Amino acid sequence: MPANSAAENVLGTIGTICWTVQLIPQIWKSWRDKSTEGLSHWLLLMWGVSGAFLGVYAIVQDLNIPLIIQPQLFGVLSFVSWGQCQYYGEKRSRTTAIIMAVTATAVTAGFEVGMVFAVRPSFNKGNHGPVEAFGIISAVIISLALLPQYYEIYKHREVVGISLLFMTVDCLGGVFNDLSLAFKASFDITAGVTYSLVVFLDGTILLLAAILNPVARRRRKRAAVEITTADGSVPEPLPTMSGICTRSVSAGQNTPLDNVMSIEIDDNRV
Repeated sequence: MPANSAAENVLGTIGTICWTVQLIPQIWKSWRDKSTEGLSHWLLLMWGVSGAFLGVYAIVQDLNIPLIIQPQLFGVLSFVSWGQCQYYGEKRSRTTAIIMAVTATAVTAGFEVGMVFAVRPSFNKGNHGPVEAFGIISAVIISLALLPQYYEIYKHREVVGISLLFMTVDCLGGVFNDLSLAFKASFDITAGVTYSLVVFLDGTILLLAAILNPVARRRRKRAAVEITTADGSVPEPLPTMSGICTRSVSAGQNTPLDNVMSIEIDDNRV
């Protein structure tokens, strides 16, 4: 495909926007539900760390500006969501959760800056090995980070806690970033593998949600019916007129029909 810097930057910008806002639905969902049950905090911690490795790779390789900004925003939002997991899931105090999230962000940011200055001189001399290593490590971390989330899905037998809108936008971000690389003068294989892994792993979670969540809803409905039956709380049918009359005669009381007839007799007398 011929190089096209305009298409590269447009597609990269769209991908960056997706990966800028993709965690916002998750952060909103966790705040709204006041719960992160079913959301792996290891996923978010590892994604935050991977952002530093991917950032070093993007900066030193001098990828387009959107692809340089993306890992920074990705890492920060990952640590924000990780802080929510500490607060809602691990039941830590709000202050402790904030300190943990800020500390993790500062440490990874310092690591990224230091590695950029450490690796760039060798890269400028033609030694691309260290930079390639950062890209590969980032891809490995991003991939391994989803394994704890797959365990949460296995444990709950459905996709809970994680925002499906978050997964959808994250998947689209990978698609657009892949397309932006296709318009570079030379396709970056390491970055392409990283983005493609995100697309594949996110897509798998969306597929599992489409399959497992309806099954889980039906399972909960059946369980609710069984509990209702076991408690004997099924409402009795309304009594019929014949049943009322029978019980009234057995008790030596006037039936509703006797009452009606007596009223008609009184009317005739009048």
